[in-house]
Amino acid sequence: MIGMEILQPVVALAAWTMVMWVWMYATRIPAMQAARIDPDKLAADPSTTLDDILPAKVQWKSHNYNHLHEAPTVFYAVALVLAIVGADAGDGTNVAIAWAYVGLRVIHSLVQAIVNKVMLRFIIFTLSSLCLMALVVRAAMVVFAA
Repeated sequence: MIGMEILQPVVALAAWTMVMWVWMYATRIPAMQAARIDPDKLAADPSTTLDDILPAKVQWKSHNYNHLHEAPTVFYAVALVLAIVGADAGDGTNVAIAWAYVGLRVIHSLVQAIVNKVMLRFIIFTLSSLCLMALVVRAAMVVFAA
Protein backbone atom coordinates (compact mmCIF):
# COMPACT_ATOMS: atom_id res chain seq x y z
CA MET A 1 0.00 0.00 0.00
CA ILE A 2 1.07 3.54 -0.69
CA GLY A 3 2.50 5.35 2.33
CA MET A 4 2.78 2.30 4.53
CA GLU A 5 6.58 2.01 4.25
CA ILE A 6 6.90 4.35 7.23
CA LEU A 7 5.39 1.67 9.45
CA GLN A 8 8.56 -0.43 9.10
CA PRO A 9 10.71 1.88 11.27
CA VAL A 10 7.78 2.12 13.70
CA VAL A 11 7.76 -1.65 14.16
CA ALA A 12 11.57 -1.73 14.29
CA LEU A 13 11.66 0.79 17.16
CA ALA A 14 8.90 -1.07 18.99
CA ALA A 15 10.92 -4.29 18.58
CA TRP A 16 14.07 -2.54 19.83
CA THR A 17 12.13 -1.39 22.89
CA MET A 18 11.32 -5.03 23.61
CA VAL A 19 15.02 -5.94 23.21
CA MET A 20 15.83 -3.33 25.84
CA TRP A 21 13.09 -4.75 28.08
CA VAL A 22 14.67 -8.21 27.89
CA TRP A 23 18.18 -6.80 28.44
CA MET A 24 16.95 -4.76 31.42
CA TYR A 25 15.46 -7.76 33.20
CA ALA A 26 18.28 -10.10 32.18
CA THR A 27 20.65 -7.84 34.12
CA ARG A 28 18.33 -6.50 36.80
CA ILE A 29 16.93 -9.77 38.15
CA PRO A 30 20.35 -11.38 38.77
CA ALA A 31 21.59 -8.14 40.35
CA MET A 32 18.56 -8.02 42.63
CA GLN A 33 19.11 -11.65 43.60
CA ALA A 34 22.80 -11.02 44.30
CA ALA A 35 21.88 -8.02 46.48
CA ARG A 36 19.21 -10.12 48.23
CA ILE A 37 16.57 -7.50 47.54
CA ASP A 38 13.05 -8.25 48.72
CA PRO A 39 10.84 -6.54 46.09
CA ASP A 40 7.88 -6.29 48.48
CA LYS A 41 10.01 -4.65 51.17
CA LEU A 42 11.44 -2.26 48.57
CA ALA A 43 7.94 -1.36 47.36
CA ALA A 44 6.89 -0.57 50.94
CA ASP A 45 9.74 1.94 51.36
CA PRO A 46 9.26 4.83 48.89
CA SER A 47 12.46 6.50 50.11
CA THR A 48 14.61 3.68 48.68
CA THR A 49 14.82 2.85 44.98
CA LEU A 50 16.77 0.37 42.91
CA ASP A 51 18.99 3.28 41.89
CA ASP A 52 20.07 3.45 45.54
CA ILE A 53 20.89 -0.26 45.71
CA LEU A 54 21.89 -1.71 42.34
CA PRO A 55 25.07 -0.91 40.42
CA ALA A 56 24.71 1.99 37.98
CA LYS A 57 25.62 -0.27 35.02
CA VAL A 58 22.59 -2.42 35.80
CA GLN A 59 20.29 0.58 36.08
CA TRP A 60 21.47 2.15 32.80
CA LYS A 61 19.39 -0.40 30.89
CA SER A 62 16.32 0.47 32.93
CA HIS A 63 16.84 4.19 32.42
CA ASN A 64 17.13 3.67 28.67
CA TYR A 65 14.02 1.49 28.59
CA ASN A 66 12.17 4.39 30.24
CA HIS A 67 13.63 6.82 27.71
CA LEU A 68 12.23 4.68 24.90
CA HIS A 69 8.77 5.58 26.22
CA GLU A 70 9.33 9.32 26.11
CA ALA A 71 10.28 11.07 22.82
CA PRO A 72 9.57 7.97 20.72
CA THR A 73 5.87 8.34 21.55
CA VAL A 74 5.91 11.47 19.38
CA PHE A 75 7.65 9.45 16.66
CA TYR A 76 4.96 6.77 16.75
CA ALA A 77 2.20 9.37 16.50
CA VAL A 78 3.73 11.36 13.66
CA ALA A 79 4.66 8.22 11.70
CA LEU A 80 1.08 6.98 11.97
CA VAL A 81 -0.17 10.36 10.76
CA LEU A 82 2.17 10.16 7.76
CA ALA A 83 0.95 6.63 7.00
CA ILE A 84 -2.72 7.61 7.29
CA VAL A 85 -2.73 10.82 5.24
CA GLY A 86 -1.92 8.87 2.11
CA ALA A 87 -0.33 10.16 -1.06
CA ASP A 88 3.36 9.54 -0.61
CA ALA A 89 3.70 11.08 2.87
CA GLY A 90 4.71 7.70 4.30
CA ASP A 91 7.32 6.99 1.65
CA GLY A 92 10.58 8.43 0.35
CA THR A 93 12.25 11.16 2.37
CA ASN A 94 9.99 10.68 5.37
CA VAL A 95 10.91 6.99 5.56
CA ALA A 96 14.60 7.84 5.31
CA ILE A 97 14.23 10.33 8.17
CA ALA A 98 12.26 7.78 10.20
CA TRP A 99 14.96 5.13 9.72
CA ALA A 100 17.62 7.68 10.71
CA TYR A 101 15.60 8.39 13.87
CA VAL A 102 15.34 4.69 14.71
CA GLY A 103 19.04 4.10 14.03
CA LEU A 104 20.01 7.01 16.25
CA ARG A 105 17.71 5.77 19.04
CA VAL A 106 19.30 2.31 18.86
CA ILE A 107 22.78 3.86 19.01
CA HIS A 108 21.63 6.03 21.93
CA SER A 109 20.40 2.90 23.73
CA LEU A 110 23.68 1.09 23.21
CA VAL A 111 25.74 4.05 24.40
CA GLN A 112 23.56 4.54 27.48
CA ALA A 113 23.37 0.84 28.35
CA ILE A 114 27.08 0.07 27.85
CA VAL A 115 29.23 3.14 28.60
CA ASN A 116 26.76 5.91 29.47
CA LYS A 117 28.88 8.82 28.27
CA VAL A 118 26.47 11.71 28.80
CA MET A 119 27.85 14.15 26.22
CA LEU A 120 27.92 11.44 23.55
CA ARG A 121 24.36 10.49 24.47
CA PHE A 122 23.36 14.16 24.29
CA ILE A 123 24.77 14.53 20.77
CA ILE A 124 23.00 11.38 19.58
CA PHE A 125 19.78 12.45 21.31
CA THR A 126 20.01 15.88 19.68
CA LEU A 127 20.48 14.35 16.23
CA SER A 128 17.53 12.02 16.77
CA SER A 129 15.44 14.96 18.00
CA LEU A 130 16.26 16.90 14.83
CA CYS A 131 15.01 13.93 12.80
CA LEU A 132 11.84 13.86 14.87
CA MET A 133 11.34 17.60 14.45
CA ALA A 134 11.76 17.23 10.69
CA LEU A 135 9.10 14.52 10.62
CA VAL A 136 6.72 16.68 12.67
CA VAL A 137 7.25 19.65 10.35
CA ARG A 138 6.77 17.48 7.25
CA ALA A 139 3.60 15.95 8.70
CA ALA A 140 2.28 19.41 9.59
CA MET A 141 2.91 20.58 6.03
CA VAL A 142 0.82 17.70 4.67
CA VAL A 143 -1.97 17.85 7.25
CA PHE A 144 -2.41 21.62 7.27
CA ALA A 145 -2.12 21.94 3.50
CA ALA A 146 -5.10 19.61 3.04
